[in-house]
Order: sequence, then C-alpha cells, then structure tokens
Amino acid sequence: MTARRVVVVGASTGLGRSLGIGLAGRGARVALLARNAELLGEAAEEAGSGTLAITCDVTDADSCRNAIDTAAAGLGGIDALIVAAGMGTLGRIEEISQETWMKVLATNVVGASSITAAALAHLRTSTGTAIYLSSVSASLTSPWPGLATYTVSKAALDKLVEAWRAEHPEIGFTRLIVGECAGGEGAAGSRFTASWDAELAGELFPTWMERGLLTDKLMDIDHFVEAVHGLLSCGSSATIPTVAITPRRPI
Repeated sequence: MTARRVVVVGASTGLGRSLGIGLAGRGARVALLARNAELLGEAAEEAGSGTLAITCDVTDADSCRNAIDTAAAGLGGIDALIVAAGMGTLGRIEEISQETWMKVLATNVVGASSITAAALAHLRTSTGTAIYLSSVSASLTSPWPGLATYTVSKAALDKLVEAWRAEHPEIGFTRLIVGECAGGEGAAGSRFTASWDAELAGELFPTWMERGLLTDKLMDIDHFVEAVHGLLSCGSSATIPTVAITPRRPI
C-alpha cells in the first residue's frame, strides 16, 4: 500500500473503527483518533502492535493540532488522513433547535476542516491523500425526511472538500460517498441511530422505503474496507475527486 502512515479520525466506533483496524491488518501503520479513550484503546489493541490511540475532539482546534502532532511523531509522518467523524440527529426540520444545528455542523463540517488544517503541513510533505466520508443522502438521493441536520452537514462537507482541493491541488482530496453498510461487530457497529427517538423513526421508516431511500441491501463491511484500501493504494488521489461505495441495488 502506498499510503502506509494513516490517521483515521472518528475511529472509536462504526466505520472509522472498522477502517482503522482493517487498514492496519492490510499493512498500514495507523493512528486512531476520537474522543473516547477507552474505546480507542480497545480498537488499537485489536488493530495490533504499533497502532496509536490518540484522544481528539474535532470541535476543539487545539485538540486537533495536538493529536495530529502526536500522530505524526509516532508514525514518522502522515501519508493519508481519513475523516470518519460525524453525527446526525433525527427530528422534524421545524423542531430542530439552533443548538442542535450548531452541534452537528461543528462536528461534521467545522471539525473536518480543523483536523485538515492541523494535518496540512504533513500531507504536503508526503504529497498525501485526505478522504472524507460523505453520504448518499447529500448527493445521490433526495434528502431523507427527519435527517435534515445530517444531510445538510454532509452536503456542506462535500463543498468543503472541493474548497480544500481548490486551494491545495498538490494533495489528493477525495469525497467518499458511503451507502448503507452492515457495519462491524461490537463497537465497530454503527452508533448512528443510538440517540434516535424510536417512535419518530418508526413513523418515518415507511416514507424512506416508499421513496426508495432505504432497501434491504446492505454493503458488507469487509468490502467497504477493501475498497478504501484500494483507493489508498493508488497513492495521491488528486485525480480521484469523488468515489461512491454503495450496496448493489435490486435489479
């Protein structure tokens, strides 16, 4: 693999955790970043010897700088940054508070830019790659009712990636559009719906199905990790601005 020194942000649970562990198993030296130190430690142990576990809050610029500096020192540089940190809330759009909007945007958009700024010098040195996990709801489908904060923030993230690419074409900035994925086992499973109102989700579920936004097809997590590994194996992905990884739809 060309990108052998990889920083995964949002690596304590879900897709980020699966990517960190999976890439380590495929030969990368990996630094796992997230807020939960206990879960990070468990993930690093599962990933194997040499994997770094570094606490980081992407909504805090100082935390981003300190975490990236620690990762770069431990890895001997950074070839790739993968931003998997993200959150989404479930709620009818007219009922979403300003506080909730600000919290989601602070993590999904501003946080993504802050961690990128912190890693910029290292990525320029290595002519590296930066990959950002986006969503089909921001570009490939119509918005999902009830998921306005997530959809809008991911659409903003898409433009953020383009803005970084426009100002720093020497780095491979890639938007990775992710469809429904089965997730891994245990902590590697998705925590996306953990805080949802179950009653509201039950009300919205039929609408998602009727509009074709959700099917019974889920992408296998190993296939997802292998696809990202292949992307990193290409070296700087400056010529690959967008990649979509989605489950195969019914014929």
